[in-house]
Amino acid sequence: MIDKSAIKAVLFDMDGVLVDSEHYMRESAKEALRLWNVEAVDSDFTEFIGAGEDKFVGGVAEKHGVKYVTEMKDIAYKIYGERVSTVNIACDGAKDIVRELKSRGYKTAVCSSADIVKVKINIKSIGLTNDDFDLVLSGSMVERKKPFPDIFLEAAKQLGVNAESCVVIEDAINGIQAAKAASMQNIAVTTSFTREELAEKASPNLIIDKLSELSDAL
Repeated sequence: MIDKSAIKAVLFDMDGVLVDSEHYMRESAKEALRLWNVEAVDSDFTEFIGAGEDKFVGGVAEKHGVKYVTEMKDIAYKIYGERVSTVNIACDGAKDIVRELKSRGYKTAVCSSADIVKVKINIKSIGLTNDDFDLVLSGSMVERKKPFPDIFLEAAKQLGVNAESCVVIEDAINGIQAAKAASMQNIAVTTSFTREELAEKASPNLIIDKLSELSDAL
């Protein structure tokens, strides 16, 4: 369970939490990788969810015996931006919950393993701006990506709060593991993994099915 009394800051992962983007990013990555004659399938990407696109794209390329180059990711991001510009990828209630929690006095941050170019696309797609958060961090701003705790610890440092005062909202096993490594409370949303998978492989403090459930959870 969650100790509500200890929480001063809410750290949101982006993909799978505030935006339902996995399908679009996966299809964009597949299209990009075909330029290197890599015919990826959906299951190739599962272990890399939440670890940033260097892993999400690069890990799959290497699975197929092709050396990763950052151009693969850059092309995937370009395709992704074009795809999501014409669809609604915001998770239900994302805009409302971010603004509600901030109005209740919580500090809020985006802590995404993705590069800042994708983070900006996603924030805009929700109907928010960087100013709606106290802090926006991307994977390129830390040395090690999730499941390492670096991005969450950096967020706590910049927000001026202790790790124990933070709760992390994640959809991915890598993200929950990173939150635990940072000694932070954590809530998992069943966007990318089932309750059973999250419980077995990550054991979060709380599992919710919809982002709107955060209002009562906190």
